[in-house]
This record gives sequence, C-alpha cells and structure tokens, in this order.
Amino acid sequence: MSNYKPKIGLEIHAELKTRTKMFCNSANNPDEKHPNINVCPVCMGYPGTLPVINKEAVKSVLKAGLALGGRLADYSRFDRKNYFYPDLPKGYQISQYKHPLVEGGALSGVRITRIHLEEDTGRLVHEKDSTLVDFNRAGVPLMELVTEPDIVSAEQARNFAEELRLVLRYLGISDADMEKGHMRIEGNISVSKESDTEWGTKVEIKNINSFKAIEAALKYEIERQKKVIEKGEKIRQETRGWDDAKQKTFSQRSKEEAHDYRYFPEPDLPPLKISEVPEFQNLQAEIPEMPWQKRERFKKEYGIKDDVINILANDKKAADFFESVVSEIKSDTDTKFAAELASSYIISDMFGIMKEKMLDFEEVLVKPDNLADLLVMIMKNKISSRVAKDVLREMIETGADSLAVVSEKGLEQTSDEGEIEMLVKKAIEANPKAAEDFKKGKENAGQFILGAVMKESKGKTNPQKTREILERLLKK
Repeated sequence: MSNYKPKIGLEIHAELKTRTKMFCNSANNPDEKHPNINVCPVCMGYPGTLPVINKEAVKSVLKAGLALGGRLADYSRFDRKNYFYPDLPKGYQISQYKHPLVEGGALSGVRITRIHLEEDTGRLVHEKDSTLVDFNRAGVPLMELVTEPDIVSAEQARNFAEELRLVLRYLGISDADMEKGHMRIEGNISVSKESDTEWGTKVEIKNINSFKAIEAALKYEIERQKKVIEKGEKIRQETRGWDDAKQKTFSQRSKEEAHDYRYFPEPDLPPLKISEVPEFQNLQAEIPEMPWQKRERFKKEYGIKDDVINILANDKKAADFFESVVSEIKSDTDTKFAAELASSYIISDMFGIMKEKMLDFEEVLVKPDNLADLLVMIMKNKISSRVAKDVLREMIETGADSLAVVSEKGLEQTSDEGEIEMLVKKAIEANPKAAEDFKKGKENAGQFILGAVMKESKGKTNPQKTREILERLLKK
C-alpha cells in the first residue's frame, strides 16, 4: 500500500456557562431533569418576540479568543441560519457567518480559523415508537471553534480537543463535559497519496461524543479512505456518522443532499461594536495562567517530572491545591522536596481515595494546610507512611484534622529501641521459617518479618530503626 497523508480539521461546539440563555432570560441549566421547564416565548420562537444578546456569552467567547491568541473583531453581527428540523423551534438558528467574534489564533500548533457564537438547538428524545422534543437546551449559548486543516493524525486531533477542553475549564466559561453534551466535535478529513500535489476529497464525520471516539472515528476513516483509493475508486464528498457500537463510520448524506442554509443578517439584533462596550475593554486582565504556561512554570519552579506535571495541570483545582500544600510546607524543607512529597500523596493516595468515593475537589473536605501538616509529620518521622495513608483516608471521609487524628489515636511513630526490639522478637518467634530464610540471604524474608512488626504496631514503629534491630537480632 502506498504512503498516504491525512489532512484533518475540527469543528468544536461548547455550551457556555452563563446564568441565562443566549437571547432570553430563561435559565441555562444543563442539569435540569424535567423537560421543557426552562423555556419562554423568545426561545420557543413565538411570533412577535424579540431576542436580546447575552453580554456574558459574548464576553466568554472574547476571552477564549484572547487566550488562544486570536484577533477580536471590532465589528461583529449575528445571522440567521435557515433550516427545518424538529429541535429548532423558530425554523432558523441565530448564528454568525461573515463577521465572527474572533478570527485566527492557535493551540498546540494547530491554527484556528474562527470562533463564533450561536444558540443551541433542542434535544430529541427517541422512545420505542415515537420521538419527543425537550426545548430546555434550545437557545443555550454555544461557542463554535473551527480549525484550519493542520492536523495530520487521529492522535493529534484527540490531543487538540483535550487541550481545548482544558482551556475552556481554566477560563471558567464551559464545563466542556462531552458525556453530558457540553462539548460536541465534528471532524473534516481528506486522505491523499504522499506523491499527490492536490489534497483529497473532504469527508465530514458527525456524532462524535467522546475523546476516545474522536481518535477511533478518524483512525477508521483514514483507513477506509486509503482502501477506497487503493481500489482506484473516488472518495465521495459526504457527511458520515460514527457508530460507536460497531466502531465504524457510515454514510448519512452526499454533497448533493447538503443544506443550503441561506444565511442573511439577523434583522432583530443590532451589530456589535466591541470597542464601544466598556465591559470588553480589559479582558486580558481576566485571562488566568493557561495550561501550557502552568506546565512550563511547574517544571521550572518545582522540578517535578513531566508526567506528574501533566496530571496536575489537567485539573486546575488539583494544580491550585498542590501549590497551596507546597507553600505551606516549604518552610520545613526545600521547594523541590516539598513538591515531590506533595505531588506523590495527592496523585497516588488522594486521587485514589477520591476516585473510590467518586469525589471531586469541590466535595473534598481536606484543606491544603491540613494535608501539609500531615506531610510535615512524615518528614519529621513523627508518623510512618503507612499511618499517613490511613489518616489521609479519614481526613477525606470525615474532614478530620490530621494533627487531631494522630494525637487522639496515639499514632505517633516510636523510635524506642526497647519497645521495637520486643515487637521484633515476637515477630521472629511467630515466623521461624522466614527468619531462617533471611539468615540464608533471602532479603524478601526479612521484609516479611518487617511487615509483621509494622502490622502489630499499626504502623507506629520507625521502619528504619525496626530494620536495623531486625538485622542485628537475626545476625547474632
């Protein structure tokens, strides 16, 4: 098979976190369980109603544009996108066409064509023999970002989408949760031979609802198009859907069946002059540190490993929590050691318990200074790492103070040689075979006895001191 070059562009929609919908004062509540509650005459398209622009939604898109290095339009306007579908109450969608809010910019080496603002549609609910419509989502502010076809692999497409989700979350303008439909992605892909001077025919893929599906759908489509070309056949310009169950794309409609949306300027909304709106003049000051900036700073400031940095930077709340913990314990040690200790306990232990309990950082009762107290006790050999894990679990489950738990339960580590020697002798007597194996040079046997001592003392004995006494007694 010949060598091929894919060319991929993405269209990404993200629902914005505003209090109300795009053109009316109905609540924007994606968690509403009851259908058709958050509706009004405006978002339902009743005759004689007039839309009003949601200033906060416009501001959110402008902030996204600034964060991604785009050019903010001074003049922007809304257009009517005309088509008929059951989930579109007005028979048209208010969107932007010729004059988007943002043009240009880049993310992860991929150029951005435009970012514009529109209203979302309703949601179809398919039942056994009927289809119902829920208009709660109709009119919700929807940001659309279109990339240039700079992406050359399915993996790169997935990485771009995941990084964009991070940007939206760092800015606080969208939860971008694909499972809940907050973020939807369409891929445009063409495949051509390396030797070809012209690019291949573009195919659009819809119905992609997870980052895993983005990668799988594009990989499948690349291979499908390669096989078509190898047979000497032509790629049809069409829209294809993604069947997640079958892990394959399928044809939805050809170019000849494509919509002519008949865009024209929205007559009920005035054009936007960004420079004339006071709230839009100092937006740069509201842009927080972006994920790529945080990764670079963490590497320079804390010297921790790249994989650790990526895990922390992928959750802004986790990154902020980590920095607060480090700042609390820096006075007791150097910054690098504090960062390594804090990141280890947050990622390995804290994340594990949070996943088990299905908690996020907004629900966790542990405060940074409380975790810092626990880590300082480990550093000063006041408690063992085994005890620390148990105390951390109690802190997460109940919100208990680490110092209080250690004090009330008598968990402070002991280095008393007499007490430790008594426990070691007891463990040797209870495990004679392991003791003999250790004398014969089997190190694991010594570790087994050490574990027995730690279990008996509930993790209170100093591991290093215990090991020294164990070796001394067995070598007699």
